[in-house]
Amino acid sequence: MFRGASKVSLDAKGRLAIPSRYRERIVARADGHLVATVDRDYCLLIYPLPDWEEIERKLVRLPSLNKQVRRLQRLMVGYATELDMDAHGRILIPRELREFAGLERHAMLIGQGNKFELWDEERWNARRDEWLAADDGDLADLPQELESLSL
Repeated sequence: MFRGASKVSLDAKGRLAIPSRYRERIVARADGHLVATVDRDYCLLIYPLPDWEEIERKLVRLPSLNKQVRRLQRLMVGYATELDMDAHGRILIPRELREFAGLERHAMLIGQGNKFELWDEERWNARRDEWLAADDGDLADLPQELESLSL
């Protein structure tokens, strides 16, 4: 499981050093092989390869006659790019993915269980502050799956 928020930097070539606390798990789970793809929030999703392959199988089985499904498949599968962690724990984020997410030098790597989200640091800070400041009123719109969750 990946959890926590880490400030990370991309070098001039677009390489990102995975924080050392995650490297062992990535090697054990995926032999250092990851997949990055786009997310509708303009960040990147980074999965260990076996976890991505499971998601990809589910995505391609969805009914492609559905317009929303096709859009999701085109974006997520179309942009999916394999990344290999090098001996120094770095991954190279391709230019197309960096441009999509607005990644330049400073970024945030956010653990999300079976994956990471990679955000431009300024975009992350703005969205985080927006979410924290949102006045959603009561919890009437809470999805049914979360109604019984106690935090």
